[in-house]
Amino acid sequence: MRIDIITCLPRLLDSPFSDSILKRAQQKGLVTVVIHDLREYATNKHRTTDDYAFGGGAGMVMMIEPIDACITKLKSERTYDEIIYMSPDGEMLTQPVANELSLKKI
Repeated sequence: MRIDIITCLPRLLDSPFSDSILKRAQQKGLVTVVIHDLREYATNKHRTTDDYAFGGGAGMVMMIEPIDACITKLKSERTYDEIIYMSPDGEMLTQPVANELSLKKI
């Protein structure tokens, strides 16, 4: 199984994947985790991936262009059974949801 993770903070994920159950799974060849830096797909000189909320209000939102560019590139390299987009306003990731996702065909 291969898991591609797209993030703005790739080094933040070094520790969880180098000292955990996922590390052992990778060593046994059960899973491959590839972390992609979203900033590599940004188009401006500051490698910005966030934008201001359209409609006002506090906070920031992610720019869709870098996300789309990264997913498009990954899809051109291989076929994916599932693409799961984590979002703060999406369905909550609970144990039943994780169980359901674990049963997906790999």
